[in-house]
Amino acid sequence: MRAGFGQFDTPGREYLRFAAQFGATDVLLNRPKLPEAGGKWAVNDLVKLRLQVESEGLSLTALENVPSHFYDEIVLGGPDRERQIENMIETIRNIGTAGIPIFGYSWMPQKVWRTQPELIRGGALATAYDHEDGKRYPVTHGEDYDEDGMWERLEEWIRIITPVAEEAGVRCGIHPCDPPVEKLGGIPFLFRSFESYKRLIEIVDSPCNGIEFCQGTFSEMEDAADGGIYEMIRYFGERKKILYVHFRNVSGTVPKFHEEFINTGHVDMYKAMQIYHEVGYDSFFIDDHVPQTFEDTQWGHRGRAFANGYIQAMIEAVSKGSADD
Repeated sequence: MRAGFGQFDTPGREYLRFAAQFGATDVLLNRPKLPEAGGKWAVNDLVKLRLQVESEGLSLTALENVPSHFYDEIVLGGPDRERQIENMIETIRNIGTAGIPIFGYSWMPQKVWRTQPELIRGGALATAYDHEDGKRYPVTHGEDYDEDGMWERLEEWIRIITPVAEEAGVRCGIHPCDPPVEKLGGIPFLFRSFESYKRLIEIVDSPCNGIEFCQGTFSEMEDAADGGIYEMIRYFGERKKILYVHFRNVSGTVPKFHEEFINTGHVDMYKAMQIYHEVGYDSFFIDDHVPQTFEDTQWGHRGRAFANGYIQAMIEAVSKGSADD
């Protein structure tokens, strides 16, 4: 188990030095700024990214998200769907050729939805969601889409892309819909429950059909209450379906929740880390979202340093505790 940094789109020296100095080994780039080459990423641009990260003694282990216009019609069944599928096939092959082992993405052509933020410990500001307000959001893609159709298109996509990913040596994983509610803006949110992820991994049984395990979003699900989050970690961890972890905490589940500092919220983070260790999880954790704190940067350098230090301490605690037993 390792600590990583992510949630930046350009591997500038500032971010990479920060990650290296604070003890990370792995880097995740979120929607990296690359030439789009007609709706796909080219090998040479991906190799340059990897070499930039490696120049600071770090590993570019994962890319998270392509621009939504690379694949929105794959999700929604638009007229350009076949061309987007071909482009995504080439992009995933290129990711593998460039030596980047993990590709995380989502099955929602929208943003992460939030309502009014909330004040938490010490007056820090955290993102929040209240479904009573969220239900008022307008349709975003011109119509109200059907959930069965979304599942049909997903299953076809997984059957197409998994053998491509296997050949390319790239493990692909889907992020849960955030917030994990039934529908927003006319788009069904498929990945909102434990059962939906069980269904996903059964479409094709392959190490390359996995989960981008955002523990924060899983913890927002109704299934997470009363210890359900620990059951989900164990279930998918035992099956080696967790590609990497967004290790963050929340208070509450849908229909109303807010994000938290990593050491507050309804999830016992030490217990969660113990389970990752017990099931033999061997990838990395990143801090993901952090609260907005006093005089911090927009990216959240102070908040991320705190969260990542906590992650490293948890890894050390459960690893040494196991060795002592």
